Amino acid sequence: MIKSTTAATKHTLFEDAQAFVYGTAICAFALMMLKDLGFITGQTAGLGLLISYLLDLPFGWVFFAVNLPFYWFGYKRMGIKFVIKTFVCVGLISIFTEVFPSLISFATLNPTFGAIMIGFMTASGLMAIIRHGGSLGGIGIMALYIQDAFGFKAGYVQLGFDACLFTVAAFVLPLDLVAYSLLGAVVANLVIAINHRRDRYIAT
Repeated sequence: MIKSTTAATKHTLFEDAQAFVYGTAICAFALMMLKDLGFITGQTAGLGLLISYLLDLPFGWVFFAVNLPFYWFGYKRMGIKFVIKTFVCVGLISIFTEVFPSLISFATLNPTFGAIMIGFMTASGLMAIIRHGGSLGGIGIMALYIQDAFGFKAGYVQLGFDACLFTVAAFVLPLDLVAYSLLGAVVANLVIAINHRRDRYIAT
């Protein structure tokens, strides 16, 4: 087997910035689809959506607030650089999810198709963010730490949290919406688990 001898190179500030804008924009668009369909998702985004549905609050503000307690953990475990990047990504998501609805709406959106595409887009956006040293906060921080420390894939850690979140959602949302939401979350986490390989992508 031929092994690559190419040395890892660090991302530039511009490369990080475009990845964060791209990743958060894709995830924010997926969140627009989620809200339009009445779905939820996993991790702190799902928790934020559930709270925003129940209390009729703007998701962007709820998502930003829900992530605040996790920054200290991120600082202690992953360092200040990671926390700053995560803070920027969470802030961008919060802004984009408030702005995007004024720019686009959906006349027709099939729930099965929507759930699958939401999973694909969320995974794509998250991988761009993760590969440039950031995250969308919350459970993502813990999942990345567990992956780095113990080798257990971040996607599977997130899947476990999602299972708990969806169990709670089943008691407060229509079961068909929870089922579609679960489909999207499973698709996203499986794509991340299969494609996010630090042994294949090591530039930071």
